[in-house]
Amino acid sequence: MFRTIDISDPRFEMDGLRHVAVKSTALRGRGDITLWAPTGQVPTALVVLLHGVYGSHWGWALRGGAHRTAARLCAAGQIPPVALAMPSDGLRGDGTGYARHADGTDYERWIVEDVPAAARLALPGVLDTTPLCIAGLSMGGFGALRIGARHARRFRAISGHSSITDAVQMSAFIEEDTASLGFAPSDTSVLDAIVGAGAALPPLRFDCGLDDPLIDANRALHAALNDRRIPHTYEEFPGAHEWAYWEAHLEDTLRFFGGALASSSR
Repeated sequence: MFRTIDISDPRFEMDGLRHVAVKSTALRGRGDITLWAPTGQVPTALVVLLHGVYGSHWGWALRGGAHRTAARLCAAGQIPPVALAMPSDGLRGDGTGYARHADGTDYERWIVEDVPAAARLALPGVLDTTPLCIAGLSMGGFGALRIGARHARRFRAISGHSSITDAVQMSAFIEEDTASLGFAPSDTSVLDAIVGAGAALPPLRFDCGLDDPLIDANRALHAALNDRRIPHTYEEFPGAHEWAYWEAHLEDTLRFFGGALASSSR
């Protein structure tokens, strides 16, 4: 799968976090992933968490404490034991959008194929058959909602926090001209991806803070899904476009994934 893979030495890993660098044909270079799995438990699912603009693979863990939230919920038996895969987005400019670019670099394939494959190599107990869930924040929410819907049969559940819902909204956050990224028209809209999934769409949720600049876009997506009678959960909470909000509400995502995994195993 990879010409090279470099995995952190367990002697120096902290807080259960493992770091991996792989040479990816999708990225046409190396990509980084932070991984976590509950101690002494075999993961029953792999949760892929996508960061937002300006960030990288360490963001969900070292700014949002994602592994500590997962550890607490797993230890309390409130969710099944899940592993986390927290990849970089490919690190082009301020953000890649997790989509294929005009130059052929395929940031979507990196997430769908390479990240789970690297997790299988680096985390004991993560197998080809381990169910996948995907979530993200802001640009990562755009990636998670769109990729999860486009690859609906690969993911058991999808969640987004404070999500960009159309690629054009990235222009409010990044220095680069969004047109220069060269997204295909089919890769720009979360709504189009969800509609395109049809009956294969897995359980879907998303939320947004009341003081978030993306609140109107998220409300519009919610309304459009309701108009089309597409099942989903949408929630609003106090908060803004910031890590305090995402740290608090990752718990909602993990609980949602736990419920979806339990339902699909019956």
